[in-house]
Amino acid sequence: MSDVRHVLVLPDRDAAEEVAGELADRFGVAEEPQLVRDALAGEDDAEDAQWLVVLEDPAGRLDSSALDAFAAEYDGWLEAP
Repeated sequence: MSDVRHVLVLPDRDAAEEVAGELADRFGVAEEPQLVRDALAGEDDAEDAQWLVVLEDPAGRLDSSALDAFAAEYDGWLEAP
């Protein structure tokens, strides 16, 4: 099985940091997720940046629909692979 990578898209840095911190408690994620600032195309204002929480799932054991519902609690979503 190939490595699976989940990308959660969040509206701001605070939400992304909260989600990253909750992943271990909620889903038993051992590996630290990566936070990535994703500036929207053509936007100069840093406030308009979305934040991505990139989660490696080498065992492919995380449930995509559960991750999507979790991200939705923070006004985010799971990016389709």
